[in-house]
Amino acid sequence: MFWTKVFVLSLPAALLILTLSGGAEGAAVRDDAKAEEPKGAARRIFMPESDASNFFKRRGRRSVRYQEMLAEQRVRQSQDERRREYNEEQRDEYENYTEEARDEQNERMREKNEQVREFHYDGMYPRYYWYH
Repeated sequence: MFWTKVFVLSLPAALLILTLSGGAEGAAVRDDAKAEEPKGAARRIFMPESDASNFFKRRGRRSVRYQEMLAEQRVRQSQDERRREYNEEQRDEYENYTEEARDEQNERMREKNEQVREFHYDGMYPRYYWYH
């Protein structure tokens, strides 16, 4: 209850002070033909309107750096593709080599086993038992 009384009494006092002070002319924007020169930090942040419009006219949609980046990316992709093809070719050659070596080893083993079976065959058992 105490706070509401303080608020109600301070509100008219604030309105009286604002109406009597001459600092506030209004909320409308002044229409000056000559704009004031920005001071301090505003000068560093904002640029004149003509410079701002020329900035976008001069500057192309895609910058030179972007084009360079795309060219480097294409070179990188082509290098990756060549490296991938080379590695695939090497892997295929190695697989072919190992397959041939394995086949050759299996053939030698098969021939050796046949020779052992023929040498040790004593005629008592049918030969088809040896070749199943």
